[in-house]
Amino acid sequence: MPDIGIPDEDFLRGDVPMTKQEVRILTIAKARLHPKDIIYDIGAGTGSLSIEAARQALKGHVYALERKAEAVALIRANAEKFQTANLTVLEKEAPDGIAELPPCDCVLIGGSGSQLAAILKSVDRKLRSGGRIVLNCITVQTLLGAIDYFRAQRTAYTYDAIQVQVNRLRQVGPYDMAQAQNPIFIVRAEKR
Repeated sequence: MPDIGIPDEDFLRGDVPMTKQEVRILTIAKARLHPKDIIYDIGAGTGSLSIEAARQALKGHVYALERKAEAVALIRANAEKFQTANLTVLEKEAPDGIAELPPCDCVLIGGSGSQLAAILKSVDRKLRSGGRIVLNCITVQTLLGAIDYFRAQRTAYTYDAIQVQVNRLRQVGPYDMAQAQNPIFIVRAEKR
């Protein structure tokens, strides 16, 4: 399998939000991807996670769902740049589009557009037994929504969560200072 953690500056970005390298590495590690996995990336943004996942599941396939046209164009451009032929981009606002996808082994959720409960319900119908869902939660509301869902489904899912705070050093004159990035909660659930 190829290494994970493509440098941020290697992605075409524009003004579209992107999951940063350190969070991508942890997300992919938590997803425990296999070469033949079918993966959904919901709220795919620039496609940085989609690209990383496609490089891990070389004999599988990644379906990136994204509602914004500018982001869809960036995902396609990044897929071409990184030569990920096993990546299909769908311009859809989840949960729309999930029903037409094949059953999956893993779901990455980076953006839910306030539709998290509906997305998780739709994903549950498609996720195989032993499948994983990994959510990157920027807001506390998304974190609480995810935990509420998995608690209500406790006979169907096990879950855990971590909070990640990344600081990058930047030079300020003769000094190096920590520049904080936004903290992220990563929730990982596994279907029993």
